[in-house]
Amino acid sequence: MNPLEHALKDYLRIRRSLGFLLREPETSLRNFVAFLRTQRASYITTELALRWATQPTQAQPYTWAWRLSMVRRFAIWLSAFEPRTEIPPTALLPHRYRRKPPHIYSDEEIEKLLRRTQQLPSPNGLRASTYTTLFAPLMATGMRVNEAPNLDRSDVDLERGNLYIRRTKFGKSRYVPVHPSTVDALKKYAEARDHIVPAPLTPAFFISDRGRRVLDATARYTFAKVSQQVGLRSSAKGHGRGPRLHDMRHRFAARTLIHWYRAGLDVERELPKLSTYLGHVHVNDTYWYLEAVPELLRLATDRLMEREVRP
Repeated sequence: MNPLEHALKDYLRIRRSLGFLLREPETSLRNFVAFLRTQRASYITTELALRWATQPTQAQPYTWAWRLSMVRRFAIWLSAFEPRTEIPPTALLPHRYRRKPPHIYSDEEIEKLLRRTQQLPSPNGLRASTYTTLFAPLMATGMRVNEAPNLDRSDVDLERGNLYIRRTKFGKSRYVPVHPSTVDALKKYAEARDHIVPAPLTPAFFISDRGRRVLDATARYTFAKVSQQVGLRSSAKGHGRGPRLHDMRHRFAARTLIHWYRAGLDVERELPKLSTYLGHVHVNDTYWYLEAVPELLRLATDRLMEREVRP
């Protein structure tokens, strides 16, 4: 292990001790250190950091800026031990993150996706059942993509109909009650899973054919491939472009708000409930849907106008 690899190991260990998960940053920084090794560099320079960050060339500018920001944080820490370390300036790749407009899946699109997922091939038939059942709770509960694969068996209470979400994006745990139909689907999957793989190698609720935990990166890739096959994403290499698995979360939130508006509920009063259910740190993150989804914006505008014309 060379000095940069050793330093990265210490950096990740220290940050994780402070509560950071660092899944994607770890992968990126390991790739960066490997890049430095190919360049025969023994310390970080701004030129090398910029050259690595702007790969691949077809990536979005936000991706470049994010990659450089990962290096910058590491460089700031490393500079305390390696005085030759250059810290890339903050304005080197200026790019303001803009949230992508959500794709609100239609019922027909959901049906297509699940029908194709049920046809996924595997030696023992578990793969189709695993991904069909994994995607369904994301649609029905609005969980984050990584939260469903992270569920252990002990987190799934099928008697009370609750899911215990741990290791969340912001370190907050929460209980997510689920609809009886979702509970039934989870029960059927658990029975099939235990029959096919009676001695799994993990406590995970959702497992692969080999009895290991399904990784969220694998879930995203599988969903992208299924989406390509039903025509929802472009057929380019890799994931392609188009609606994402994360958009299932947007669908759940948007449909909940639309239902509340149509039912005549006081959405502003109900909104904190949805925010808590989704695991948002700030209710402003939930308000974003009112601007991002045209139908919601129209409903919110109509409600406001009704209030103004009342005597």
